[in-house]
Amino acid sequence: MSSTLERRVHLLLAQEQYERVADRARRRHTSVGAVIREAIDLSFTRELDVRVAAADRILAWGDDNDEPPEEWSESKRALEDELAAKSS
Repeated sequence: MSSTLERRVHLLLAQEQYERVADRARRRHTSVGAVIREAIDLSFTRELDVRVAAADRILAWGDDNDEPPEEWSESKRALEDELAAKSS
């Protein structure tokens, strides 16, 4: 990690959660805190990646559509239908 650790957080975990984190820390020869910081970084990175991908899909969908702009409700419904078709 390149940034300086400046903030302290008091975090309560269930026993089972702590055991999972502590086990991973032991296997990686690192601290419980390092495992938790890594989990936070991964969680927020994934969330950002999902949002960026969604925005890219919306923008690409608009670029591929030669028809005049629709009302947002119509565009939203079309995107939802497309997503539903892909997930089934």
